[in-house]
Amino acid sequence: MYHAVGETPAPAAYGLSVTPEALRTQLEVLAERGFTPVTTRALAAAWRSDGPLPPRPVLLTFDDGYEGVHRYALPALRSHGFTATVFATTGWLRGPHETPGALDLMLDWDQLRDLSAAGLEIGGHSHTHPQLDALTGPRLRSELARCRDLLAGELGRCPVSFAYPYGYSSRQVRAAVRAAGFRQSLAVGNALAERRHGPYALRRVTVRRSTGIEEFERLVEGRALGRVFARDRTLTKGYALVRRSRQALRKVTRAGD
Repeated sequence: MYHAVGETPAPAAYGLSVTPEALRTQLEVLAERGFTPVTTRALAAAWRSDGPLPPRPVLLTFDDGYEGVHRYALPALRSHGFTATVFATTGWLRGPHETPGALDLMLDWDQLRDLSAAGLEIGGHSHTHPQLDALTGPRLRSELARCRDLLAGELGRCPVSFAYPYGYSSRQVRAAVRAAGFRQSLAVGNALAERRHGPYALRRVTVRRSTGIEEFERLVEGRALGRVFARDRTLTKGYALVRRSRQALRKVTRAGD
């Protein structure tokens, strides 16, 4: 799971960014070790049908829609004949549908079309990047439908894959994503994706600014994930308790109104 790619990203995007050089080196590692990138659509289709996957399949994803994905990641991917999936926050993309909130320079719609034409899958990532599990039903459905409809209208193809903003979901969110027409969704989890997770809770491993090449090699081989992401998982569990408490408080407040 990648986010921004750039030399000097904005502070808000820095921690989850990678430099262009780091990305090129990481893709070289994948090529040297015989990995074959697949799209989210292709992975889910193979698992649903029990169809074959290529040797050492790996899923490369870029969340949010940062401009550096077009400027830096696309040439690096092309140099190896690799594909990837870009999950676009449609309201953050530069152009007629833009809303406030983007963390850095984002793709415009022409650049997103370039990525699609190059064979990358374009998936949904909501319209304004909220915590979806904190939304009421109408707002949740609106975030998903707006994202889906804009991508379909601008790209000429309805998106079938989705990634939860911040990785947060719930039973209600997963049901809404399915009802909106998305056939598979990705969380975070910092673990290898497995079929048993189901198509609407597939896990990913975070690649960030601090990920050195030796750590990256361990991640793609599935080694020591628990140790590498121990702090992340502790923080995630703690924040999950806080968020559940907030959600319960909101329900009580709404019931008393």
